[in-house]
Amino acid sequence: MNDILKSSQGLRTVIFDVSKIGDFLWKAGWAERNAGNITVRVDEFVDQEPRDLADYPLFTLNEFYPELNDAYFLVTGTGKRMRDLARDPLKNAALIKIISAGSEYRIICENQQGVCDFRPTSELPTHLAIHRLIAKRKSEEKIIIHTHPTELIAMTQIAELSDEHKFNSLLYGMHPETILVIPDGVGLVKYETPGTQHIALQTVDKFKDHAVVVWEKHGCFAIGRDLEETFDLIDVLVKSAKIFFQVKSAGYHPEGLRTEQLLDLKRAYGID
Repeated sequence: MNDILKSSQGLRTVIFDVSKIGDFLWKAGWAERNAGNITVRVDEFVDQEPRDLADYPLFTLNEFYPELNDAYFLVTGTGKRMRDLARDPLKNAALIKIISAGSEYRIICENQQGVCDFRPTSELPTHLAIHRLIAKRKSEEKIIIHTHPTELIAMTQIAELSDEHKFNSLLYGMHPETILVIPDGVGLVKYETPGTQHIALQTVDKFKDHAVVVWEKHGCFAIGRDLEETFDLIDVLVKSAKIFFQVKSAGYHPEGLRTEQLLDLKRAYGID
């Protein structure tokens, strides 16, 4: 990986930005222990192929991703901590290259000759399924962040908010910025065992219409064109959730923005 870094200022910038976002996630309290993961598609920044690519560890994917063949991704590792990613990104993230018509990948890590103690996040099937959707529709998102925002998870523990429409209505009602930044709302996926192809498919289906998807009782995913923009989506939602819980903790029921107020906001800012 060092050879690639030497030739690519763009990739060095991405790695720096990933470490910065890892620090944000940790300090926000959304990344306990080894929680959370990030992937970034970085094809445009790989200026030269790694020497002796065949010497790097090879792994088979459980699903085919032909749309991602020859794509490079910077991925965080399984068992890695966001606080460590912030301090030393090259020990907690690595490049992978999708090969063999999207059926395999190689990990381009520091150690060659098939020896590498790094493994991508266990949520890699979900990340690749989302990146495949992005490739199919030819949109510009390159970033996927998965994290565990406390207040959003807490909201999914409230039975009456298990309906996606009610969940979004509450978030929109707490702060005007929410509907302006996330006009398409949040997709809500009922609880499923994480790391499986089943939850990956459900998540992808929600990303057809949303930029943020919340996993019930677990966390959320967000996609975007750059790392800070993607982080901002989650941050805005958490602000609304915090307002809701602070009003409730004071013993009141939040009034929320009225429907006509939300419509006025959309009209004022040209949101369909």
